[in-house]
Amino acid sequence: MNEEELIETWNKQRAQIIKAQKQPVLVLIAAFVVSALGYFDKASDEAKLFALVVVAVTGLLTTLNQYAAIREGEAVCDDLAKISKKSALAAKIANSRSFVSATAVLIVVLDVAVFVVAYLAIFGM
Repeated sequence: MNEEELIETWNKQRAQIIKAQKQPVLVLIAAFVVSALGYFDKASDEAKLFALVVVAVTGLLTTLNQYAAIREGEAVCDDLAKISKKSALAAKIANSRSFVSATAVLIVVLDVAVFVVAYLAIFGM
């Protein structure tokens, strides 16, 4: 792949990560609204568990999608780094590999935090 194709791939992966976050945000908003209105207080344990499983599965599927985009983004960084004469944009992207890798770790940390908060919101503190 040439520099232009690699940058296009980079942009697609970034867009994929952003798009992947839309559905789980909607699920979390719904869980927050239901929790804020106190509906979980009256719900059965089965209904609460179902809500928590929906939050967890949505988050896991999103994380898998984001990890795929991150791996491909890392590969783009590696390939751009190998190009001898590259544009300033390509150089910036190539130098961002460590940030891309750190994002993968951050996603896991945030997923765990969101799951704990969702659990507390659904089952009560």
